[in-house]
Amino acid sequence: MKSKGAKPRTRRRGATHAEYALEIVYWDAGTARLLPRLIKGRTRGPVFLAHRRPGPAKALDDRDICPDTGLARLSYGQARALLDSATAASDPGTGWDLHELRHSGLTHLGEAGASLVELMAKSRHRKPENLRRYFKPSPAAMRGITSLLGPGIDRR
Repeated sequence: MKSKGAKPRTRRRGATHAEYALEIVYWDAGTARLLPRLIKGRTRGPVFLAHRRPGPAKALDDRDICPDTGLARLSYGQARALLDSATAASDPGTGWDLHELRHSGLTHLGEAGASLVELMAKSRHRKPENLRRYFKPSPAAMRGITSLLGPGIDRR
């Protein structure tokens, strides 16, 4: 899977190569159970597909079209609109945002005890300072960590 912000591999003398470095994606059990319904027996092509075929004026790379169905890869904008419509409280634009959803997951992992190195690997951040601004512990987590300093705690 091509990651967010992935850059194409470069050859010597600067000529770009069409392939990207592949990365392993880890799915949790709930996602793994939904995946067969999502891919519907397909063995190649993009995982997340749009509901319609691309128009004739749309120039897409072969990697962005499913060879079995002819459907195009779901764009970031389409995914954002689908998530917003599925989670909107009242009006369009009031639902979840993909970026916030991604980083709220990092906050939950951090509160569960994941190390900074693990969070960086999961989020693919290269610098700890870039990750830290997205990790916002909840008030309950802050109360829990503060209670470790309270009286009655054995600190040997």
